[in-house]
Amino acid sequence: MNNKETAELAHRQHVKYFMRFLNILPSSLSSHDTTRVTIAYFSVAGLDVLGAIASISLELRSRIIEWLYLLQVHPNKENGDMSTCGFQGSSTINIDLDSANSHYRCGHLAMTYTGLCSLLALGDDLSRINRKAIINGVKALQTEEGNFSATLSGCESDMRFVYCAACISYILNDWSGFNIEKATEYIIKCIGYDYGIAQCPELESHGGTTYCALATLSLTNQLDKLSEHQLDRLRRWLVFRQVDGFQGRPNKPVDTCYSFWVGASLKMLDALHLTNYSSNRKYVYETQDCVVGGFSKWPDTCTDPMHTYLGLAGLSLIGVNSLLEIEPTLNITKRAHEHLKYLHEKWVSEA
Repeated sequence: MNNKETAELAHRQHVKYFMRFLNILPSSLSSHDTTRVTIAYFSVAGLDVLGAIASISLELRSRIIEWLYLLQVHPNKENGDMSTCGFQGSSTINIDLDSANSHYRCGHLAMTYTGLCSLLALGDDLSRINRKAIINGVKALQTEEGNFSATLSGCESDMRFVYCAACISYILNDWSGFNIEKATEYIIKCIGYDYGIAQCPELESHGGTTYCALATLSLTNQLDKLSEHQLDRLRRWLVFRQVDGFQGRPNKPVDTCYSFWVGASLKMLDALHLTNYSSNRKYVYETQDCVVGGFSKWPDTCTDPMHTYLGLAGLSLIGVNSLLEIEPTLNITKRAHEHLKYLHEKWVSEA
């Protein structure tokens, strides 16, 4: 399936790959139906980093935007409660419930984050976003120890959702629902003996959650809360995750997605240049399907939208030609980030 000697990006095939996922989902992804917004995000963001957002016709772009707004959970009509506000993951669960069960129709932090990122990449002005309601929804999900639950209806709480909450607050330019001090304390508690950062305190350090923690500290301007010693040892831990590609934990196989998670972490710490770009690029290309497009986590395995997007994002970080530059903290292109900065200026001027 893969041409391991490939030294070039199969750009045209990857564009077609993402377009297929925006038009119809394969049966193999049926179990992911309730998180369909994330699949849309990987596809839209993937086309954006490929510089091919124009491949989405204006008609399809409008349909995607309308679909996303249909998933926005609005304040309770009876009492004005905003604690459930955000975005749902799929129209499958976008149903009316009686008042006794209405709390089950609620936003999910990961879906809200990826939904907002998709709207930005598509050029939407976010004018139909109920910013106050979503920020109140974020606030309702922060726990006493400083981390966040994904959803009010009951879910695990860990570093992934701290990051999603930080991104949502940054995108909507409102930190009133995010207790920065508590979140920072939680992140520091999650630093391990090896100076990597874990999902929760006392767990194993992990490349993905290290990214979530560092991006949160960067977005909240709290990186200076880590000492120089902690930062130096963390850089060391991250650099040591490179084998040829990157692994997420010591003694684990390399995986395409960590070219972004670890690569972006090093980028934020001004240390990506300490890695071997050539070896990283070679590994990611080994997971590329040059016939139908897409990247997989390992060579000669099935491709999927997540690893395809994150593989491209990782390649963008090391300057592969024809890819747009990535904003490492938000995991969107610099192009989309410029659009967001314009919206922030507009909101401030209208306030």
